[in-house]
Amino acid sequence: MTQQAAPQKVEAQRIRIFDTTLRDGEQSPGVALNHTQKLEIAHTLARLGVDVIEAGFPIASPGDLEGVSRIAREVRGPIITGLARANRADIEAAAKAVEAAEKARIHTFIATSPIHMAKKLQLEPDAVVERAVMAVQLARTFVDDVEFSAEDATRSDWAFLARIFKAAVEAGATTINVPDTVGYTTPDEMRDLFAFLKAELPAHVYLSSHCHDDLGMAVANSIAAVEGGARQIECTINGIGERAGNASLEEIVMAFHTRRDHYPFETGIRSREIYRASRLVSRLSGMPVQPNKAIVGDNAFAHESGIHQDGVIKARETYEIMNAELVGREAAVLVMGKHSGRAAFRKALNDLGYEDMPDDKVQYLFGRFKDLADRKGQIFSDDLRALVESRADVPQTFSLEGFQITSGMNMTPVAFVRLQTPDGPVDATSHGDGPVDAAYAAIARITGLNPELETYRIQAVTKGDDALGEVSITARYGEKLLSGSGVATDIVEASARAWVRIMNMIVAGMGAERREGDMAPGRL
Repeated sequence: MTQQAAPQKVEAQRIRIFDTTLRDGEQSPGVALNHTQKLEIAHTLARLGVDVIEAGFPIASPGDLEGVSRIAREVRGPIITGLARANRADIEAAAKAVEAAEKARIHTFIATSPIHMAKKLQLEPDAVVERAVMAVQLARTFVDDVEFSAEDATRSDWAFLARIFKAAVEAGATTINVPDTVGYTTPDEMRDLFAFLKAELPAHVYLSSHCHDDLGMAVANSIAAVEGGARQIECTINGIGERAGNASLEEIVMAFHTRRDHYPFETGIRSREIYRASRLVSRLSGMPVQPNKAIVGDNAFAHESGIHQDGVIKARETYEIMNAELVGREAAVLVMGKHSGRAAFRKALNDLGYEDMPDDKVQYLFGRFKDLADRKGQIFSDDLRALVESRADVPQTFSLEGFQITSGMNMTPVAFVRLQTPDGPVDATSHGDGPVDAAYAAIARITGLNPELETYRIQAVTKGDDALGEVSITARYGEKLLSGSGVATDIVEASARAWVRIMNMIVAGMGAERREGDMAPGRL
């Protein structure tokens, strides 16, 4: 019997990870991130190791421009880019927004498919090429790093794509992006398209993919693009984005890592930061991660079947193709109890990766920890993570001091609520359709604010009979859309904390503006 020769080791090629959570991800229905939340996510993405952060669409509103500018000023490491349509006003706004970045990029785009050119742009192909060239040339007067995208590229004529991309490169584009805007293409088509474009364009140009998940193939299409010659993948944390979402960063990264025997590609992502980033984006966006989501879902490393459990006990690799710890997931290890002091609390936070937290926030969390320890007794790492992720990042004009609910069958729920206000403790009593509605009415009576509740979601964030529950809500106040969350062992308390957070955001002038029509966020 002849022994097979060992396969030759192929040196892995480096793939750039372009994260668009703060731009395309924020276009998910019901998502509204304020400047502070966007900055926190951007710092987390930098710690995760992404190569490019698309921080927003600066022309959309003064708030969007300031949000991108703040990230450009404060976040170091990744390239910071702003999206711009192929016109002067958009590009000048993007340039202003990223001018303070350590590494700045302008990302400009125009549609190239026959249906988009005829129905939306109402331009002939020659005019579309002219506009693309003008946009890239203008962008290059501000920055050296310019990305050009052909919106709806996968439904465009390949010869026309080659033509417009060549013109963009000659005008100064350094990265060429090929978006599957409506999630229409297949892996085979994507691989062939990138192989075609790689042969047509100069070797120094970075080819990039941007895939949507309308047919559930965004990750597969992104990987196929890399096999065809792409060296940048545009993606989002948890795969959030318009309609069915975008390609999921964590799935792409872990596919390359786990199957490095098959894929000769690598990224600069620090995989142990993945779960933390996923939790943060889920909490701030108000979009829970589905339990069976690959890599970061609650069930991704859970084993219910007896046969599976037996196999994992004997050898983990029987049913797990990667370690949970590799993506930053750990067992719910007991860390402390109600007698633990502030020094032990700070050490536990450091052990969980929260080393850079200011003393005032540690002090606030320590008080919440003591309250929780009195109720639960034993505190686990997941409990601490939940507390940290629910910490106050909004000026505390109002704070919840206490509440009492009277409710039952065939009776109207009544809530008594006490808030700490700038004038001292203030009480109010109100009734409602349920205990949460009654509590919200009492809080509105105290604050004098009455936003309209748009969405309400609840999920357990730890396990057991005394698990912490997280309530995530969005509310509209005038033209502002605000998102809040609260964590507690009692669901009414978690709901009240989320509602008080909304009130504090209103007072602080926070919230995201809803944009429609021409000022809606750019789509790729």
